Amino acid sequence: MAKVSGRNKKRIIITFGMISLLLILLAFRLAWIQVVKAEEYSKIATDQQTSDIPLEAKRGNILDRNGKELATSAACYTVWARPAEIKENYKGEKLDEISSSLAVILNMKASEVREKLVKEQALIKIAKYLDKETSDKVNELDIRGIDIAENTKRYYPLGNFASQLLGSVNDDNLGRSGVEQEYNEYLSGVAGRWIKNTDLNGNKLSYGQETYYKAEDGLNVTLTIDEVIQHYAENAIANGMKETKANRIMCLVMDPKTGDVLAMAANPGFDPNTPTEPDHKKEKTVFDKMSDKDQVTYLNQMWRNPIVSDTYEPGSTFKLVTTSSALEERVTNLKKTYTCNVGYTVPGTHVTLHCWSPKGHGTETLIQAVGNSCNPVQIQLALAMGKETYYNYLEMFGITDTSKTNIDLPAEASAQVQPKDIIGPVELATMSYGQGIAVTPIQLVSAVCAIGNDGVLMQPRVVKKLTDSDGDTVKEYETKEIRKVISSKTANDMKKIMEFVVSEGGGGNAKIAGFRIGGKTGTADKPSSDGKYSSDTYSSFIGMAPMDDPKLVVLVVVDSPKGIQFGSATAAPIAKEFLENALPYLGVNPKYTKDEEKDLKAEYAYVPDVTGKSYSDAIGILGSYGLKYKVTPKTSSKKDFDVVDQYPKAGKKIKKGGKVYLYRE
Repeated sequence: MAKVSGRNKKRIIITFGMISLLLILLAFRLAWIQVVKAEEYSKIATDQQTSDIPLEAKRGNILDRNGKELATSAACYTVWARPAEIKENYKGEKLDEISSSLAVILNMKASEVREKLVKEQALIKIAKYLDKETSDKVNELDIRGIDIAENTKRYYPLGNFASQLLGSVNDDNLGRSGVEQEYNEYLSGVAGRWIKNTDLNGNKLSYGQETYYKAEDGLNVTLTIDEVIQHYAENAIANGMKETKANRIMCLVMDPKTGDVLAMAANPGFDPNTPTEPDHKKEKTVFDKMSDKDQVTYLNQMWRNPIVSDTYEPGSTFKLVTTSSALEERVTNLKKTYTCNVGYTVPGTHVTLHCWSPKGHGTETLIQAVGNSCNPVQIQLALAMGKETYYNYLEMFGITDTSKTNIDLPAEASAQVQPKDIIGPVELATMSYGQGIAVTPIQLVSAVCAIGNDGVLMQPRVVKKLTDSDGDTVKEYETKEIRKVISSKTANDMKKIMEFVVSEGGGGNAKIAGFRIGGKTGTADKPSSDGKYSSDTYSSFIGMAPMDDPKLVVLVVVDSPKGIQFGSATAAPIAKEFLENALPYLGVNPKYTKDEEKDLKAEYAYVPDVTGKSYSDAIGILGSYGLKYKVTPKTSSKKDFDVVDQYPKAGKKIKKGGKVYLYRE
């Protein structure tokens, strides 16, 4: 046996040492991986081997009171990718190729798709809300590491319909506004998951597990809204927008006996199917040029429900609250007379507040005073009650700066009422006729509904019940009485006053033959940003019908109409159009008097006497006879005035649709 030389021996020892050192380092490395980092690497392995695909719950439907779908969930598909598997199977040009193929189908940029496919994540969403045809095309590519999950997308079959009421959802299918937000907890349901262990190629591991957690569908929400009545309201205000060229028109309809909201509409609205862009092309062009910050502000304003979230000065419609309070306190009655001499000096002050009429109304009963919309009479009623009593009634009607109607919608605002301890007789006087106080439309309608419900104030609601996917009722919301505000006698007296306003007063443009309709018009100057009043107005009409058994109360608010601004000429015709359709639908049949039957058959009408009436009242009175009007001499002034003469004269017979000339000084 050959003897190992010293040099070779040394080499062997060095080699052996190096091998031993490497083995020791390897042992330390294995110990580091398997012991020290065991938990971390185990988690990484689990992440790579676990495919955890979320399964969206089907969002519950929103239905009208008769079961008509207003919001539903349509089936759609989401493309998911497992980047680790993608990188293992596709490299270089092949990765570019599948990125381009996916991009074409998904209408995305190839670079955007590629970036997602190689992201350092176990699972990443590539695209969502795909239809069946698109998802099938993705499947046909047969790309390893691509999965398609079925889920749902919110769909509003009627488009821009009750949009501020219904609201919309965000990209995560969660309620953003309206009913969608308020009842999101019930509508959302509980998401499921599909968890399975796979290798890099997506094949199931022999020792792996697969767990499927089925999604739990959301509950359906049944509203108090009647889809037909809502359509009548939407159509009426859409026509009103064309006639008045207003910035906005709102319409709220409630059942006074239950507090059920039958319709809630605002124009302009938006399409909740595309909630992040305006519904009109012109607006969209302006919107696209805005900064991101301005776009957010624009969208929030577009989604906002002005009927519950915005306040406005109600003007003369608020006289119904003042008058009913005074009647209840017995500081007045229907037969009591007052004298209007244009101005009224508030006792204890040197301040004189004027009636809109430059000549005054002379002697008038309480019914006539409300019909004439006489401010001095309202001032006397409020001062006779006193500040404490008047504020007590405001609180009873739910009109304070701290109280809300508690309607089941988000972002409800409170009224803007001056603090009781700082106001004087002048502020109390102006509040009596609806200026210096701001309310939400829902507050005013709720208060007037008490008149139609024998004096009982109801809590308004928009949801009746929740049902499951089988249609079984899970939760029912009962109607809720808040309090008795006025007596039945006062309520009946107020109905007489309201009916007089429409049948013989300035609310005549809401008069419909065969139906007993009551109401009150209002025209209030809009406050401007500098604290003063602008030339724009809130022109409104609040009506009730039928007066012998009220089925609904309707409020129409026209924001900044162009041209004629009086509520009698702008809001009342909109309410009339609505009532002409809604009342027969609710089963209210016309009952014609002999005179009405005769007028319906006649081609001609007798001209009423409007001389001495206000211009705004004359418009309403002529409208109730089916007659048109023209002012002479022509004026661009928007202020009200007394009609000093007319042609044809009262009692003359002219064809319906004919024109009566109204003369001013």
